[in-house]
Amino acid sequence: MTRTLLIATTSAAALFASSAFAQERSQAPASPPDFSGVWGNPYLYGIEPPLSGPGPVVNTSRRRQGVDIDGRPLPAASAPLVSDARRLVGDYSNPILKPAAAAVVKKHAELALAGVGYPSPRNQCWPQGVPFIFTNFATQLLQQPDRITILYDEDHEVRHVRMNQPHAAPVTPSWYGDSVGHYEGDTLLIDTVGFKIGPFSAVDQYGTPFTSALHVVERYRLIDDEAAKEAQQRGAKENPRAGGAAVAEGWAADPNYKGKGLQLQFTVEDAGVFTTAWAATKTYRRVFRGWPENVCAENPHRYNTEKDPAVPTADKPDF
Repeated sequence: MTRTLLIATTSAAALFASSAFAQERSQAPASPPDFSGVWGNPYLYGIEPPLSGPGPVVNTSRRRQGVDIDGRPLPAASAPLVSDARRLVGDYSNPILKPAAAAVVKKHAELALAGVGYPSPRNQCWPQGVPFIFTNFATQLLQQPDRITILYDEDHEVRHVRMNQPHAAPVTPSWYGDSVGHYEGDTLLIDTVGFKIGPFSAVDQYGTPFTSALHVVERYRLIDDEAAKEAQQRGAKENPRAGGAAVAEGWAADPNYKGKGLQLQFTVEDAGVFTTAWAATKTYRRVFRGWPENVCAENPHRYNTEKDPAVPTADKPDF
């Protein structure tokens, strides 16, 4: 995309956002919903495909899920087939992918089938970006009247959302994009454009690429605990339940908690990569305990890849 076209695109996005905010401010609740606290999802990646319509690329490599949603062992005969997190073979036949994007996913899939890892922002200790970062186990939303700060459990990653403001014009590309938000009744809507593209940038763990046209819309709302559990159970048909570290670190749900869950519904569009917009969900519930550190750069050697990760470094000090 040329600089002229990028400026025109981002300017149009800013004009649309400004108009939308003017129309929707009247919908803002007198008291916004309280999303505070730690929210977790005990499944690896934890992205739930939509009930209908176009959804994300999924893993064609499967294995038996050995435990149920509460961590109890399942008989081998009834254990469902779920994504094999040890072999990430993206479905490059997904019709959302344009040919060039499908070729990229296919290349990564062939490496995985050959038993050779491929780099991703996660295993290279680079910023994960949006929507890749939704594959983290846990999140926190820190709400203020003029901004929302979103924390993720991996590698101290942080996003900043400006409230009730339009996008900058032009947008300066950044790892997590330019995020602006507002409330629509009991829902927090976040609109993000202007993503920076790095050497390992991807939409998902299968290496699906993106362009400067990437646009992500997130909708957060509180749902009943039973509804949240049901949504996670639907997700369990695709995603393996994490064991060991994830459970020990408290990302499994608190069995004594019967309050609200947090559900993120997001849509993704990028005319340079996808044939259509697609959607997915990530559902969180209250978890056992606090916020342990999980620092990727402290473990750079053969971290899920054949080569040491290209941990970001600086040639000179920042100050």
